[in-house]
Amino acid sequence: MKIGLIDVDGHNFPNLALMKISAWHKSIGDDVEWWNGFCEYDKVYMSKVFDDTYSNNVPEPFNAKEIVKGGTGYGLENKLPYEIEHMFPDYSIYGDLTNNTAYGFLTRGCPRMCSFCIVSKKEGTVSKKVSDLSEWWNGQKNIKLLDPNILACNQHLDLLEQLAQSMAFVDFTQGLDVRLLTEKNIAVLNAIRIKRIHFAWDFMSQSKKIVDGLKKYDKKGKIKDQRRRCVYVLTNYNTTIEDDLYRVYTIRDLGYDPYVMVFDKPNAPKNIKMLQRWCNNRIIFKTVKNFEEYK
Repeated sequence: MKIGLIDVDGHNFPNLALMKISAWHKSIGDDVEWWNGFCEYDKVYMSKVFDDTYSNNVPEPFNAKEIVKGGTGYGLENKLPYEIEHMFPDYSIYGDLTNNTAYGFLTRGCPRMCSFCIVSKKEGTVSKKVSDLSEWWNGQKNIKLLDPNILACNQHLDLLEQLAQSMAFVDFTQGLDVRLLTEKNIAVLNAIRIKRIHFAWDFMSQSKKIVDGLKKYDKKGKIKDQRRRCVYVLTNYNTTIEDDLYRVYTIRDLGYDPYVMVFDKPNAPKNIKMLQRWCNNRIIFKTVKNFEEYK
């Protein structure tokens, strides 16, 4: 069979599902390539992670006997068959983008059920182990871990040990749940090669637990450089500008770098956009200490 692939979101970040689909079809002798309009295909896979204006306007191909659509952007029920889900990804289709970097999940699901996040609806409210590291890593220098909440998994210590033993640089792309830090998992995190560690402070109702967690990591964690310790701050969702400033100032005072994330940015008020520009520009943020003084 001749198989065509379409990364509906673009090619700025590798699509894990398409890499696994490519690997599976190649394993049974099919020809796989990125779709183009001048060939005829037996099957074309369209994968979409994000639901946005650009990807919604991508038309279906006209030169395929069968079209398969998948990914969160098309719906929460789309899942790969078991045999494809557990294929070692075909990193070659993305070329230099995946050069010496592995991408994958060790766990799926999250118990937090945050109202702005689809993970709990799509993957469940329990963080469960779905693979060992060897299923999608074979010696690459860098690991991009896509797990939504690895610390919530009851097997997370073993999984963190696998990451530590790899000696690869690990990027916890979705951040770590600071509320779940313990002396034990901080000790294992200290053994992992991490260039920059990420946490998040989304809701004011979680303030005490988050501050306690940040203080705990500050005391026991290996990374001390403020530039390498980031805390995402969700704004324009259910907080006031006063709430946002409280979080930004507290994070800075605790020795971390705050990073403002704006929910529904096109419709956000001007002061929130200004807050983001002030906070996320490191030069401005270090020069102008208070947002009230920022022009």
